[in-house]
Amino acid sequence: MKQIRETQKKYCSIAIAIAIFAGIVFILFGFKPIGKGLILGTIFSIFNFILMGETLPMRIGISRKRASVFSFLSILFRYGLLAIPLVLSIKFDRFHLAATVCGLFMIQFVILSDSVIRMVYSTTREKNTAKKILWKS
Repeated sequence: MKQIRETQKKYCSIAIAIAIFAGIVFILFGFKPIGKGLILGTIFSIFNFILMGETLPMRIGISRKRASVFSFLSILFRYGLLAIPLVLSIKFDRFHLAATVCGLFMIQFVILSDSVIRMVYSTTREKNTAKKILWKS
């Protein structure tokens, strides 16, 4: 459970920092609905990610049938949660719909970016290590 919370804290912190920074930039340049939509979507993306992490351990140790029902209800609730910012951005002109959708995918973007950065860094490090070994020979 501790590892899940550390992962959540890491990715959620990065996601909200990116959203707030980009949101402020958009707001300063006169695109208030885009900035607000991005921040709104990211907040709900973070709620969804936290709920996913909190409900994951609850599915362990129960029967397959109960776990399936619990998983289905969890997904249904989380999709309902993700519908809230979409409805808000459709109903109100204060939020830009496309920016809200981008915000809803912010956690996934951060996780994917982290994986790509780790892959590139490890590949670069392996190449540098190989070069050092070749030069020493």
